[in-house]
Amino acid sequence: MIRAHAVTVRAGRRLLLDTVDLDAPTGSVTGIVGPNGSGKTTLIRALLRAVPIQEGRVEIDGQDVRHRSRRWIAQRVASVAQRLDPDPALTVADEVALGGLAQVGPGRGDGVDPDERVAAALDAVALTHRAGDSLAALSGGELQRVGLARAIAHGADHVLLDEPTNHLDLRHRLEVLELLPHIAPTVVVVLHDLEAAARVCDHLVILAAGRVVGSGPPADVLRPALLDSVYDVHTTRRDDPDGDIHLTFRLPAPPAVPLAPLEGTSP
Repeated sequence: MIRAHAVTVRAGRRLLLDTVDLDAPTGSVTGIVGPNGSGKTTLIRALLRAVPIQEGRVEIDGQDVRHRSRRWIAQRVASVAQRLDPDPALTVADEVALGGLAQVGPGRGDGVDPDERVAAALDAVALTHRAGDSLAALSGGELQRVGLARAIAHGADHVLLDEPTNHLDLRHRLEVLELLPHIAPTVVVVLHDLEAAARVCDHLVILAAGRVVGSGPPADVLRPALLDSVYDVHTTRRDDPDGDIHLTFRLPAPPAVPLAPLEGTSP
């Protein structure tokens, strides 16, 4: 389980996260949603202890990360950034194999052969045919899937993903979303697609201007009135009998502007 308790993060005088709470229980997918600049990526980085936390604390499996080494965190948490910075000297298989390095050491690892681990991870993201190719030869969407494969090869108990469907075409986007609940016992994911978040996540946290403005099951949180205020849109929601949530958005109607009277006429 991963928890954030009243986490506050500042950059100079800018308040990036304001007393944010998050509970990501084991056995579930927790989604973080919100408009651009709301603090989603900062929250992911705070959970990884990758940014200084001015107030509050983050716990992984009940342990305050301030009192744990970065290696301890790396052994238990895998992350997938928005973009993979490719090293042209590495092949796809090389990059994915790096995910398993965190498991090297006393008491770590599950006995799975490293090559088998890499092969299984590549198969999960449909990149087996690219195993020997240079990272430099891959498209943005393929690089995104390499990052996901690396996280799978890590074998961590917790995986944090920052917009893992970025740059993916429709088919691969659906495949990645279907895969999310199965890549680790605890998954925390940033998503922009609210319908996708409703479909794949057990719990959602909505951020706006660095604060949590909604938290709970998707069916309870994705209320049109809340989405209207957070995204400055007009939202219509329809729930299917099978539980799927469908959302449509449009810009709010502009305020009526009174026409100026024609010259020579009285108002």
